[in-house]
Amino acid sequence: MSGKIGTVRSLALAAAIGMLSAAAVQAQTAAQPAQDLTATPLQELPSVADLADRLLPAVVEITIESGGGDGADTPDSQQDTPDTTPENSPGSGNPDDPNNPFKDFFDEFLKRGQGGDQPKQKMTSMGSGFVVDASGVIVTNNHVVEGAESIEVHFHDDTILKGELVGRDPKTDLAVIRVKPKKPLPTVAFGDSDKLRVGEWVMAIGNPFGLGGSVSLGIVSARNRDINAGPYDDFIQTDAAINKGNSGGPLFNLKGQVMGINTAIFSPSGGSVGIGFSVPSNTAKNVISQLIQYGETRRGWLGVKIQAVTDEIAESLALGNTQGALVADITAGGPAEKAGLQPGDIIVEFNGRPVTAMRDLPKIVAETPIGEKAPLKVLRKGKEVALTAEVGRLEDGEKMADASGAKKPQPAAPAVVTVLGMTVTSITDELRTKFGIDKDLKGAVITEVAKDGPAADKRLEPGDVITEAGEQDVLGAADISARVGDAKKAGKSSILLLIAKGGKSGEMRFIAVKLKE
Repeated sequence: MSGKIGTVRSLALAAAIGMLSAAAVQAQTAAQPAQDLTATPLQELPSVADLADRLLPAVVEITIESGGGDGADTPDSQQDTPDTTPENSPGSGNPDDPNNPFKDFFDEFLKRGQGGDQPKQKMTSMGSGFVVDASGVIVTNNHVVEGAESIEVHFHDDTILKGELVGRDPKTDLAVIRVKPKKPLPTVAFGDSDKLRVGEWVMAIGNPFGLGGSVSLGIVSARNRDINAGPYDDFIQTDAAINKGNSGGPLFNLKGQVMGINTAIFSPSGGSVGIGFSVPSNTAKNVISQLIQYGETRRGWLGVKIQAVTDEIAESLALGNTQGALVADITAGGPAEKAGLQPGDIIVEFNGRPVTAMRDLPKIVAETPIGEKAPLKVLRKGKEVALTAEVGRLEDGEKMADASGAKKPQPAAPAVVTVLGMTVTSITDELRTKFGIDKDLKGAVITEVAKDGPAADKRLEPGDVITEAGEQDVLGAADISARVGDAKKAGKSSILLLIAKGGKSGEMRFIAVKLKE
């Protein structure tokens, strides 16, 4: 009995303490003044309403008509292309689903693109653009107007004008068209994309899925993106929504300056997933200026084929880093040959600008005026060499490249060696015919490759031709084993080979092969 009384007393005491504690909390709370959250200054996102009002009139919808063949839908892909079939837009489901609430929209979109129920003899597709000159000059993407038989430009005030193609550049996916307005058009201007910072707010305006005058806001997610779209990749990445139909539209900063031209998206469905890419304004300005002035581009040209300096190549050449562009081949008669450049040279500076990575060089050369005598710094066998090249014109150089052939010494007598997990034979007429080796290509041909050897690790194959080994010309198969022996004696862990893949002089590349025991 006493135990029960003790338990009851304990519970009563605990309850009393609990009530006292609650009272204490209430008293303490009452003593503190209530916090007025409305009085605390809050950071708000900037409104872009006024900016959008000002910029929208200069952004246009571009509709093109082209030969449509059988009227087949443009296939879905990672790159944003003008398309008449907006497949599986995020949040809308399958457009063929009868329960899809957006089905009417998709049906109307398809009718606009394919001519309704009429025979599909023409294809209509849509993109975006923006006015850069009040007289009627409009910038867009090359892929928006490529193949166009007719171009219509729809303005924000519902005016429709016929467009004429001025010029286009597939390498940067840019194009210029012109209209003839009755009065000056509202325009926008390019800004300095080099000043754009990751995290900065940007606004895209365009014509996604045929919905003209659409505005989306986001930030710069990254800069200098290489998405293997062309030789001058240097894209701005943004999470501002970019969809099919936004192609060719502008990407603005909050000052209203054009910082990029929206060009591509990464998406499994064809709709925005927050990864869009824009051509930087500083890349576009020179191209646009040339298209307006000449109707074509006039890029600088050096006449070299280059590749990246990998860790293994840097090791085989005893370099301290992987910076620069490695010269794999030189076009006969081009500026590089006249300047004294050689295969194996590493270009680390061109015309006063550093070449940090391989992909820097094409852009730097392309932006150099034709005819300018540009100084170069190259690393040749561990030593810095200064050269000067008179820059040619890329468009002319491309015509020369196919006819060029590297000057190589005459081959020695046929011989066969087995080294580095491969069998190498001096080139004979029979082997040249068997493997389809280019007529003027000299060196030693790989005839067999062991499955688990160093050569197989680098994906060397029968028919590949070794033209240099250890930075020296290969006269025949015996030179290969000699160069390997020299490299081993020097304590190197790999040897650098210059390979013509498939026996083609136009497919030259350096490959560092491990010297396994």
